[in-house]
Amino acid sequence: MPSPSHHNAGQLLEATFPRLLLEHARVRPAHPAYREKYLGIWQTESWSEAAIKVRELACGLASKGFTRGVTLGIIGDNRPRLYQAMLAAHALGGTPVPLYQDAVATEMTYVLQDAEIGFAFAEDQEQVDKLLEIADNLPALRHIFYLDPRGMRAYDDKRLCFIDDLLSQGRAYNQSQPNFFDMQVALGKSSDVSVILYTSGTTGKPKGVCQTHASMIGAGRGSCEVDALSPADGVMAYLPMAWVGDFLFSMAQCLASGFTVNCPEARETVSTDMKEIGPTYYFAPPRVYEGLLTSVTIRMEDAGRIKRQMFDFFMQVAGRCGAELLDGKAVSVGQRILYFIGNLLVYGPLRNNLGMSNIRVAYTAGEAIGPDLFRFYRSIGVNLKQLYGQTETCAYVCIQRDGQVKYDSVGKPSPGVEVKIGQNSEVLVRGVSMMDHYCKNDAATEEAFDADGYFRTGDAGVIDNDGDLRIIDRAKDVSTLANGKVFAPKYIENKLKFFSYIKEAVVFGSGRETISAFVNIDLEAVGNWAERRNIAYSGYVDLAGNQAVAELISSCIEKMNKELSKEITLGHAQISKFLVLHKELDPDDDELTRTRKVRRGFVENKYAPLVSAIYSGLPEQFIATQVRFEDGREGVVSATLKVHDVPTFSNSRDC
Repeated sequence: MPSPSHHNAGQLLEATFPRLLLEHARVRPAHPAYREKYLGIWQTESWSEAAIKVRELACGLASKGFTRGVTLGIIGDNRPRLYQAMLAAHALGGTPVPLYQDAVATEMTYVLQDAEIGFAFAEDQEQVDKLLEIADNLPALRHIFYLDPRGMRAYDDKRLCFIDDLLSQGRAYNQSQPNFFDMQVALGKSSDVSVILYTSGTTGKPKGVCQTHASMIGAGRGSCEVDALSPADGVMAYLPMAWVGDFLFSMAQCLASGFTVNCPEARETVSTDMKEIGPTYYFAPPRVYEGLLTSVTIRMEDAGRIKRQMFDFFMQVAGRCGAELLDGKAVSVGQRILYFIGNLLVYGPLRNNLGMSNIRVAYTAGEAIGPDLFRFYRSIGVNLKQLYGQTETCAYVCIQRDGQVKYDSVGKPSPGVEVKIGQNSEVLVRGVSMMDHYCKNDAATEEAFDADGYFRTGDAGVIDNDGDLRIIDRAKDVSTLANGKVFAPKYIENKLKFFSYIKEAVVFGSGRETISAFVNIDLEAVGNWAERRNIAYSGYVDLAGNQAVAELISSCIEKMNKELSKEITLGHAQISKFLVLHKELDPDDDELTRTRKVRRGFVENKYAPLVSAIYSGLPEQFIATQVRFEDGREGVVSATLKVHDVPTFSNSRDC
């Protein structure tokens, strides 16, 4: 079948990432391309300096035998040198394959084998150790380059090379063959694969998504066009490099627009680094926005009475007119004056505390975001919008435009993208951002597209009268209850996670008479709630098993049930029983993917005794669960979990 990635690609025929890099180095040589915080100090690298480093890295790799068609593993936190290593691979006709830096060694094995990684860049000793641990299973792996030399002095593996030594070898290679780099860049084609990104693997082995330079640059240019992103903008690069969104923002959009990529010192310092650097462009999944709001709520609950009253008053003002002012709609003079005062006293300081003082455009995607959460950020002046896409579509299908933001949709189709609804309400997509193919998986590639070249997203959705797409759930997860009524678990789970006390939820009910849920509490939010009520606890297990906490979660679910009962399509899908899990669902225990998506089938099988207890009418159930700690050790967490009933409400309009 012809590759959909060539759709509308003629205008991008000559566009490759190295060519865009060299063009920025020519047009704006002194403009900041990358910033990195190292040892508490921000280091800046201009476009011309970045181009020199990419040249040296490419020549260094060539001196080690890197040639066209070779794959390059990238493992580590967001670092300018790792982004530049990907560009160096591009320049030589190779393909970067970023991996999740928090994955354990055994998780990496499949991807490294499937992609036949011959060369790898590892950020530090931790990542090098992972590679060496599984090296015997990676016959293609010949070279490992590391960025941070700390702890590496005693290592004598011949495959290891410090990046400074690689750069030095690259400079020598470039001096001996000064035309080599430019000749290699000239050989590049827009149809070359620019990156292989592996899917989460929620239902099986991850698939390697091969995206071309044309598809990624097309997505980058289109999204920059929507929000007028320019060299004056800057983004905070802190999300996993193995995630398609980071490649879109920190590579495709960066090289399409020329804006600056800012890399924090560590994942733990992102909040502080945001305040220091003041990015104008920002992306975070809903859980990050939820976490920020939870921290604000906790601080306000601990604040003095006058401060709380002032905060509450002006947040009511913001709720009435903040989003309207952001969208340029008509607002009375009195409300404008109150909002102006609120901006001086509350909203401005709050944005500054969140590191969002300079934010011009902010996005969220990956999961549904609650309307209240959405309204909160927009009401305080943060231009938060939603985008929608998959790894196979460069995370580029729909984007909300300024002034057209609706809380229950993901916006209109992006420039160069067509969207339609197929059978079983599945969202079908084709356009400039479609993947080329799955790595070594022709059957899956063929299955992913219909006869007209539309990609099957696997999501169920509807297009409203304004042309906006609304996502309901994963198509495969939409089923029916025993009475034949629609059951969409993700829709209900997202509603539960809108409560600050609930961090994660897994809902069951397919083919059953009633709906039940497993709940993970948010330790910070519930812990603060407990401390203010003098409820003592020794840790997560103890707090999760507390009766008062169960009543708190029950009240949240009851409130959700009441709101859900008013909905036409899913008003009947209310939760009647729940239990609070004794441990947090964790990627290290295979319960979540590295992008924190629930592996629903795995969780249901792993906790089958709990599911059985709920539907057998048992009041409680003992369970012992094996867990894997960060250092690789394994242990067991056990508890007797109580099953709790929740009131449900009649729904006269259900269908």
